[in-house]
Amino acid sequence: MAIGLPAHRATQVLSRAYTRGQHALAFTLLGGMLLIALALGARLGPTIWLSALTLAVAIVVLAIRRQTDSDAMTVLYLLVGATALFLFAHAFLSGPDAGITDYGYSLVAAKTALVMAGTSRVGAWPSVSWTIAGYVVAEGAVLTASVLSGRFLAFDTTTLAIAVASVALRPLVSATGGGLRDAQPRLYRAAREEELSALRHRIEVKAAALMHDTVLGHLGAIASAPDGGLDPRMRTQIERDLQLLLGEDWLSDETPGVAGELRADWQHSGLFAAIQEGRMLGLEVQTTGDLGAVGRLDRQTSIALGQAVKQCLVNVSKHSGTMLAEVAVYAAGDEVCVMVIDSGKGFDEASAPRDRMGLRTSVHQRIEAVGGQAQVWSTLGRGTSIMLRVPTSGQDARGGGSS
Repeated sequence: MAIGLPAHRATQVLSRAYTRGQHALAFTLLGGMLLIALALGARLGPTIWLSALTLAVAIVVLAIRRQTDSDAMTVLYLLVGATALFLFAHAFLSGPDAGITDYGYSLVAAKTALVMAGTSRVGAWPSVSWTIAGYVVAEGAVLTASVLSGRFLAFDTTTLAIAVASVALRPLVSATGGGLRDAQPRLYRAAREEELSALRHRIEVKAAALMHDTVLGHLGAIASAPDGGLDPRMRTQIERDLQLLLGEDWLSDETPGVAGELRADWQHSGLFAAIQEGRMLGLEVQTTGDLGAVGRLDRQTSIALGQAVKQCLVNVSKHSGTMLAEVAVYAAGDEVCVMVIDSGKGFDEASAPRDRMGLRTSVHQRIEAVGGQAQVWSTLGRGTSIMLRVPTSGQDARGGGSS
């Protein structure tokens, strides 16, 4: 169960994200500087063209450095970037006086791009060191250009503020990563409690549906049995269901040696068992369609589908006024559809009594618990059709037959 970032990698991932943000800003600033250098080429002479070429090289080096995250590539990036900055500053400081202030903003952008030469290695000190180195190299390049041109610019407080902010933020990133490591156990405990709660809910739904399918169904069978006792087959079925209730096998999602059979053989599927039990109730159940499609279901889905169909057939027997039902099976893409159809008296699902839990608990909730859907169409005097759609397990369907 994965919740958020793995605890041992939280700081590393945050550090890498922060560094990538720095590099994205550097790419943007260098690209802007390159466009400015190209635009000023005709005005400031060949030096600015050389600066543009060096800026393009700096962008390439930064792209490589972003992938390798090596100290050698960081040094190369700072050297190439400082060279481009020196050439750009020398070009406009040696040129006409007009527009020097505007060029000063471009210098701030270039210096900031060098300040953003960080590293994604864990710990604040490596990245802080490269930030300071970038600031020193950038200011040194501009100062050298100023000395050679004989013109000096005012002290650049903007770039200094950006460097200080970058240095100050880096320890916060490391501290945040530590906070995530501390919070990780609590996240796992909360997720585990949520999963246990969902598991308890599934067991409660399964237990309620099973009780309805067995106890209430058996009581109904006993109440409607003719004088002289139960049919021997019904007695056998009741005894088998009682053994199931007394045991704990119904809690298990896996039974060794059964899962493969349920997938491989239609006659071992939950649907086949449901149809047989419906016939034991006295129903005449006709089966049509691609019965082998149930071989594409996993064990849990096959059992849920069979128990839902069993409840549908019980409802036909008890409420429809007919003893004839049809079960149609077909596959559609990544799901298997089963329709239970009768031509009985029908009913209005919305007005069904609240104590009638068969459709709600044993059909709807059971099918939804395995990721499927149940739809009911019923018309008074015309009969009922129930469609059950469940997802497949991705297995190829085997050929089936009718029974």
